[in-house]
Amino acid sequence: MSIGSVYERAYKGDFNQVKVKVDENKSLLTTPDSNNRLLVHWAALGGNENLVDYLIDLGCPVNPSDDTNSSPLILAASAGRFEVVRLLIGKGAEVNHKTNRGQTPLHYACSKGHKEVVKFLIEAGANINEVDVLGATPLHRAAAQGRNDIVQLLLNCEELKIDICDSTGSTALHLACEEDREVVASMLVKAGANLNTKNKEQKSPLDICSDKLRKMLIELI
Repeated sequence: MSIGSVYERAYKGDFNQVKVKVDENKSLLTTPDSNNRLLVHWAALGGNENLVDYLIDLGCPVNPSDDTNSSPLILAASAGRFEVVRLLIGKGAEVNHKTNRGQTPLHYACSKGHKEVVKFLIEAGANINEVDVLGATPLHRAAAQGRNDIVQLLLNCEELKIDICDSTGSTALHLACEEDREVVASMLVKAGANLNTKNKEQKSPLDICSDKLRKMLIELI
């Protein structure tokens, strides 16, 4: 079995085949592939909880970074691998680790709509107001994607800053209106989001939404 196929086996969750190779050569635990990913990255991405546990117990680092500065926790959160997310955090993974684009596990889980993962990350101390290189928060990501249940989880957090502006001056409400996410926009307005905030184009959320949504939101005020 080539080194390349060991990473593939880790991703697919072939526990026994990976174990045989690692038992033969312990340096595989810390040998990166061409993307600077370790076996634990691939096992986490594939959702292989037992293999992740095994690799870490043998001495594989919990919080290594690949060539995008993604940790195993970020990959697991993005893929919705709840059991692996829970395991990694239990092993001490950094819940607010950021990629080179400034995105955390919570950014990815919110964007992809992984509700169970989002809930767990928040309970584990994820910063819900963290901004990426474009100034976007997890709420921006969830609102733009129309993730109603994720938005509600974030709104339930007392520390949420609902009107943070991204690099274009847009709030989460701007994005929800722009994408015609009626339910999300209504939820945000009911939670106190500012309808009058102007983005860098000097447009408020009401300026960029459909006539139907504008009427709906005005009635909520």
